[in-house]
Parts: sequence; structure tokens; C-alpha cells
Amino acid sequence: MIDTRFSRRYFFYGSLLAAGAPQAGSGATSSLPTAKYKSVTDKLNVAVVGQGLRGSQIVIGAAASENITALCEVDDDRMARSANIYTKAAKYRDFRQMLDKEGKNIDAVMIAVPDHLHTPIALLCMQHGKHVYCEKPLTRTVSEARLLNEAAAKYKVATQMGNQGFSHEGTKTACEIVWSGEIGDVTEVHAWTGGVTGGKLDVPESGLPEQPVPETLAWDLWLGPAAARPYNPLITRSWRPMHDFSLGGSLGDWLVHIMGPAHLALQLGTVSPISVECVRKEPLNRWLWPWRAHTVIEFPKRGSMPPLKVHLHQNERGDFPNPPGMAEDEPLFPRPNNLADRGRPFVDSGDGVMAVGEQITLDGKRVPPPPRAGFPGGGRGGRAAQVPDDPALRSPGNGSVFVGTKGYLATTARGEGVALLPASRWAEYKLPPQLLLRGVNHQQDWIRACKGGAPGVSHFPVATRYLEWLALATVAQEIPGRLLWDAQNMRFSNNQEANKLLTPYVRKGWEMKL
Repeated sequence: MIDTRFSRRYFFYGSLLAAGAPQAGSGATSSLPTAKYKSVTDKLNVAVVGQGLRGSQIVIGAAASENITALCEVDDDRMARSANIYTKAAKYRDFRQMLDKEGKNIDAVMIAVPDHLHTPIALLCMQHGKHVYCEKPLTRTVSEARLLNEAAAKYKVATQMGNQGFSHEGTKTACEIVWSGEIGDVTEVHAWTGGVTGGKLDVPESGLPEQPVPETLAWDLWLGPAAARPYNPLITRSWRPMHDFSLGGSLGDWLVHIMGPAHLALQLGTVSPISVECVRKEPLNRWLWPWRAHTVIEFPKRGSMPPLKVHLHQNERGDFPNPPGMAEDEPLFPRPNNLADRGRPFVDSGDGVMAVGEQITLDGKRVPPPPRAGFPGGGRGGRAAQVPDDPALRSPGNGSVFVGTKGYLATTARGEGVALLPASRWAEYKLPPQLLLRGVNHQQDWIRACKGGAPGVSHFPVATRYLEWLALATVAQEIPGRLLWDAQNMRFSNNQEANKLLTPYVRKGWEMKL
């Protein structure tokens, strides 16, 4: 049986990395809903908001061991597919009605909807005393990140952001390699992503033409706090590259995964950035995030760790050279699950590498996955970008490289793979001792917290610190020049226009308060 008791090492991996996070409130009072923390042997009653591709994946991590009691979806066609699997669950279009009518029957809520809806749904669920699992990226702006951090402290519920790479074996091994001193002091991290779900969209400067709203879709609910606009099917199918609905396009799609090992290993949650600057970008128009960008974020010292520069490369290689000693045809990133060669296989995190496998529950049982709603997922409507002639504009894929004074460490995608560079050094390397807790996937990690166990590895005090500096990168992509960040006062000290982008537009009726 897997030990679900609070672990000092596990605490280091999660809560310590949230040190310095803004604190708010004195906790729950008699006027606040009380979260239900069940025992390990009791089943949670879980609601799932969002029945699209991602919702149908993450629910499997809960359905393996818990009750699915309610489903919510604004698109009737998508709801029908999930309803055929979870036949006993109550069905709703509006998450607010679901919480009002089913509140007594719900212990926890999983959220898998477009980015702009994450904060209002997660906040209301916490205000109803529900534990919350919310897909990545948790928020789109700095102010939303701080709001959810304060809410988690006030309502005292178990939380988790769905960046499942935090639970991957590769991520944990990367932390242990860095902490062992194998690559020395890390002074730079470069992270690359080669694309964005939805592809490169063709959206005219005048906006998309209006089309009739399908009878099966609650369009106004889909928009939520975003500004009202005419319906076009490209929006609901391929919202990820669009400015009003996502965190920076590929930044919130992939870089939020890719930078996970660096955020944890280098303890970036213990400090705030000094500055952020977008040094190169290929803009499209006011409706879309830049297709190609290079953003640099500077961090101060963290204890004995030196100052750090993080380079975020979106759809470009940049001027980063291969580390010395690499063979001409040697890939920059290791293959996924390469640690299986050393007896450390990939730990399924609920969806693995988007191929859903068996689930490991808190008592150590391996449970085959239930059926999954099958349908074409997001990503439709875009076009593939042509491969640039300039090698500097060709992304090497999805991964990161740590640049240390004694060597280089590379990670793949969400942390599915990790290796020293060059490959010849990795072949001779002996892995360091394991310091971090292993055993369950990302959804079960949250479920353990809902039952009184250790906080999730990406609980909101950790996740909001992470999302805050990623959100700063999106501001830099809209405002030229080096922006100096004053975290204490939540403002840029040298640019008032940039400060206007720290808080999202919120449509009347969708205001968010603690």
C-alpha cells in the first residue's frame, strides 16, 4: 500500500517552493463553507466541468477510484458523449446552477475548459467549499493568479493545477540531478515549443465573420467573462492561439509544461522575477498571440543558487548552439520514458503522453481505464506553418536545456524524459538517490490531498507563483522594452501601459471577488 501520510520530502517538493507567496486571510470562518476532507477509504463525489477532449481525459484519473456525480458542459453534443459513459451523473450547462443544485452531492470539482474560464469557475467552486483540480494554465493574468492563491488560503480546500509533468518521473529525476550538483550552478535555462494547439490561424484584422450559433451551444456561457462578440465556429474549435481566450498561445499550451522541471529544480517559486523582455516576435494581429517569440525573464539569487536567465522560445531555435561534444545527428532532447532503461519507468499521470493508460490508485491498485468519450478534439481550423529557411527560426521541438557551470541537462516536453548532454556523458552517468515521493499519478495525487494527505505537487500556492511569472511573459509580448517587475506592489515600475495588462477584461456579471 502506498503511504498517504504527510512526507517531509514531499513537502519540500511542493510547499517549500511556494515560500514568499502572498498570504491572505486567516482561513475559514463560521460564515464560509467547510470543505469535506474524506478518509482514504471513502469515495469522493466528483463533478467535472468541461466535456471536451481534455475533460474526457482527466476524468479518468478520478473515475478509477471515485464517484462521478455531476457533469457540466455548454455544448450539448459534447455532453451527450460523456453522458453515455457516466450515466448516473447529473447534467448541467451552467456551472453556477450545478453548484447551487448539486452542492450537497459534490465534494470536489475538476475543471477542463478554455483558459479564460478557469478563474471564475475555480473561484466559485472554492467559495462553495469544493476541492478543485483545474487544468493548466491555471490563469491568464497576474491578478487572477494572486486571486486564486488568496482564495485557496481563505477557503482551505485541496487544489491542483493540471500540469501533469510535475508528477512525472523525469521531472523529479531532473530536480535530483540539479540538486546533486552534477551540472554545477545553473545560470540559464532555454525552453522551446514548436507549435500551438489550433495551428496558425487566418483571422482577418476586421475579425471573424458572424455565423449562426448552433442550437446545441450556449454561446454566452462559453464566452463567460470575455467581451461579447459574434459567434464563429473557429473560436470554439481553435481558441488556443486567440488573445482573449488563452495564456499566450503556445506559452500556456506547452511552455507551462516544459518549464515545470526548471521551476521546481531551480526553486523559482521562492522569488519573483526582476525583469521580463520580449526580444523578438512575429506578431499576427490584435486577435492572435505572436506566432513566434523569444522572451527573456531574469530571476535573482535563490539561496545559494546564482541569478538566472530564462529564455522562452516559441516556434524558433534562436542562437542557442548545441552543447560541446554532441554528435552531429544527436537530438537536443531525450526520448520520452528514457529512464525506463535505468529502472525508472514513466509514471502515468492520468493521461501520460496523451495516451490514457491504467490508473494507480491510493491503495496501489492498477485499474484499467473506463471508456473515454471519443470525438475530434481541439486543434482544428488552423494551418501548418511552412518550415523557415533560417535555421534560427526552426524550433527543435518541445523541451528545455539547463546551462550549468559544469554541464548541460535536457528535459523533454512535460518531463517525460531527462538526460545529460552530450549523450556520451549520460551513458556513463549514475543517477543520484531519490529524494522525492513517487507512486501515484497527478489526479490521484490531488485525490490524496482531498482525503487529508499531503498537498498536491501543483497545489495553488505553488501553481499561482509559477503562473505569475509566465503571465508576465505575455505582457512583454505586447509592450516593447525591458520591463522591471515590482512584485510587492504588483506593478511594473517603469511602464504604466504594461500595468494595464496585469488584470483581465471582465464582462459585466462575471466580476470575481473573494
